[in-house]
Amino acid sequence: MPAAQAQGGVTAGDAILALLGQRAEGATICPSEAARLLAGPQGDWRAAMEAVHTAVDALAEQGAVRLSWRGAQMQKRRGPYRIARR
Repeated sequence: MPAAQAQGGVTAGDAILALLGQRAEGATICPSEAARLLAGPQGDWRAAMEAVHTAVDALAEQGAVRLSWRGAQMQKRRGPYRIARR
């Protein structure tokens, strides 16, 4: 199964948006949370990180999410970051 899709056809973008939908307004998620959701309980979440980063880039470009680190907004993904809804 490719890292970009979990069982049931969930994509990295789906996982990111689902997690954000479960959080309070203004709350953020760590990219690894989406990777862990994609990988499942016994999966290799680190292998899913590339798919998550790719999905984050696309969602940020579409304006669906915003990125930050330690409260500072980021224009593009680099280094550690957090993901929030727009």
